[in-house]
Amino acid sequence: MKNLKTKIFTLALAAAAAAAAGGCKNKELEAFNSLEKDRFLVKTEKAQVKDIEDYIILVGSVKAMDEAVLYPRVAGKLMRNLLTEGDAVKKDQPVALIERDEPGVVYEPAPVPSTLNGVIGRMYQDTGANVTPTTPIALVVSQGQVRVVVDVPERYVGKVFMGQQAYIKVDAFPDTLFRGKVYRVSPVVDTRTRSAVVELLADNSKGLLKPGMFSEIRLVVGAKTGAVAVPTAALLDDKGKPYIFVPVNGTAVRRDVRTGIRNDDFVQIASGLKAGDELITFGLYGLKDGSKIKVQE
Repeated sequence: MKNLKTKIFTLALAAAAAAAAGGCKNKELEAFNSLEKDRFLVKTEKAQVKDIEDYIILVGSVKAMDEAVLYPRVAGKLMRNLLTEGDAVKKDQPVALIERDEPGVVYEPAPVPSTLNGVIGRMYQDTGANVTPTTPIALVVSQGQVRVVVDVPERYVGKVFMGQQAYIKVDAFPDTLFRGKVYRVSPVVDTRTRSAVVELLADNSKGLLKPGMFSEIRLVVGAKTGAVAVPTAALLDDKGKPYIFVPVNGTAVRRDVRTGIRNDDFVQIASGLKAGDELITFGLYGLKDGSKIKVQE
């Protein structure tokens, strides 16, 4: 008898729970049915005042500002290397000693001097190696400053000028942007690649940029300080006429604007919108002038 009462009580609880769940579902369904099907869910934000830079993205490679391959002045055997890779070296400082190979004659070891200030980038020979005046002994690089060499497509050549600002990014330091300036522009366009060689000069006092590194260059071709800016994704286009949507009393209102400097993230609004004005930045697909909207908190 006791087991029977327990089962009845359990069934009653289950029935009550099912009824409550059914009631919740009915309320949710009722709430869903009460929503206006033509109302768009959107997000908004205010137009900001920002400094905007427009740039073109190119690729290039890092090179030492100056570099020199050192050769011995005499033939013989490499007695020993006086420096190793990464060591600092001054102009005229010996980097290796050569033992002249002439039977019956004793000479002082012949030094191989550096021809510039910098660091040893590579030592090519080991002790005991036979060398001649055409045998490379060491590579010396000057890298307090580095060059970044880039091929600029012909269509952008007219936007390049001496002293132009650029940002340099390398894979080894993905969160760091190094600053550089254009200091050399080739006067000719390569007929095979339809591009011109441009060199940037960048400070490398910390030695982070290494010759041979692959780099991404953002060459600044325009800039505007204190610009009224909106996210680029919020700007729409109607047959060449740019416009945005602003929220007004629960509806989306189209507003034509005139644009200026832009990049991948932001675009300058030269007229049609003021700093602090609210605009719709999300939920733009299918949105039309006069569409009902609900702003998502």
